[in-house]
Amino acid sequence: MAEQDDTAIEAAVLRRLLAHLDERKDVQNIDLMNLAGFCRNCLSKWYVAAAEENGVELSYEAARERVYGMPYEDWKAAYQAPATAEQQAAFDARNRH
Repeated sequence: MAEQDDTAIEAAVLRRLLAHLDERKDVQNIDLMNLAGFCRNCLSKWYVAAAEENGVELSYEAARERVYGMPYEDWKAAYQAPATAEQQAAFDARNRH
């Protein structure tokens, strides 16, 4: 596969992942962390790192807005629920290693 085609496909996959996460606002970041080891904030950090690797200046907040589809504080106020005791216990157990 040509590198240009590979890059276009990877970009399309990221767009689909972001759309899927946008459709599933009910899935909390702590759920993602507990099950997959990454969350929307991780994606934002990876977005910033990739921008830097390509010589593009991008703030973490701008990356978060791209990933969340809105300013993070707006998303958090509208969709983030407090972690349950079970979610927090699973998160703590996973991060002890």
